[in-house]
Amino acid sequence: MFLESLSLINFKNYPQADFSFTEKLNCFVGDNGMGKTNLLDAIHYLSLTKSFFNSIDSQNIKYDEPFFMIQGKIRVDGKLLTVGCTVQRNRKKKFNLNKKEYKKLADHIGLFPVVMISPSDAALVLSGSEERRKFIDAVISQYDKTYLEDLIYYNRALSQRNKLLKSFFKEGRFDPKSLSLWDEQLIPRGNRIFDKRVEFIQNLRPKFQYYYKNISLGKEKVGLKYKSQLLEADFREILRGNMEKDGILQYTTAGIHRDDLELQLDGHPIKKFGSQGQQKTYLVSLKFAKFDFIRELTGKKPVLLLDDVFDKFDSKRVKQIIDIISRSDFGQIFITDTSQKRLENIFEQVDAEYKVFRIRNGSVEKNV
Repeated sequence: MFLESLSLINFKNYPQADFSFTEKLNCFVGDNGMGKTNLLDAIHYLSLTKSFFNSIDSQNIKYDEPFFMIQGKIRVDGKLLTVGCTVQRNRKKKFNLNKKEYKKLADHIGLFPVVMISPSDAALVLSGSEERRKFIDAVISQYDKTYLEDLIYYNRALSQRNKLLKSFFKEGRFDPKSLSLWDEQLIPRGNRIFDKRVEFIQNLRPKFQYYYKNISLGKEKVGLKYKSQLLEADFREILRGNMEKDGILQYTTAGIHRDDLELQLDGHPIKKFGSQGQQKTYLVSLKFAKFDFIRELTGKKPVLLLDDVFDKFDSKRVKQIIDIISRSDFGQIFITDTSQKRLENIFEQVDAEYKVFRIRNGSVEKNV
């Protein structure tokens, strides 16, 4: 599976651009702010129907233009598929496969899996639990459509339950029976989501630890600890026990929407005790483990998107990363970097076909 070509119209800073890619290494080189990362984001759109960086689709339209369009030709199991995305201002996003529009965007997820590694991944360490739940949900959703459906319906029911709690507060009343109707929507889906998250972390952990050990040359030990109220008690009993508290605070204080991952370095939270280099190694290892997980479950090698990944790594860790991604386990790879010389030094270590595209202000010049 690989992306053969990509066409953009009015996407971010690109008025129009067309690319033809190699099956292994494709590199976008240029100064910061030229649009290298935007190309990785366009590929992310084709995979997951949304931007990696900006959840508001209309904000990805080039300034003063009415729409953007992304189209890619993807070879999957020997077949060439055309995937397209169109966003118009104040209109519903359209996504199509071979010119046939999807009724539900969720139907596309998993056809063309990608894994993005970006400096913005630091939010997994530095931000709140929502970022870490998003990481878990994004991985499982790429191979388990039932999980994605459960997640969508759970969040809808949660929103309605919270609205009901707010209305109780405004009206000065409390109706447990009305609240329990939404509990019956939350409980079965929440339990299924919880079970799949627990299984996912158990399977991800050894892969993640393997990659961290390789990149760091065994200098530290790392762990992933899943934290959930459902580990300690039944979901129904938790909701009942928190009902009064929920009424006072006007939102649902317990459930799988409060779950978290504790990212550990030598048994301690890496947010507090890890250096910048250790945190970056942790995040890259986590994403490589995600890659392995998706590949094993789907039989497809996800496209790997590496955004400025080599910056701030010492030469030893760069070499370890290159050794990993040059293995046959990995398929098509897209890399951004500000230094063509650094990439050329890297390519000397890798026996693989590659293309380099020099990016300047939303325009493209290919260098061979």
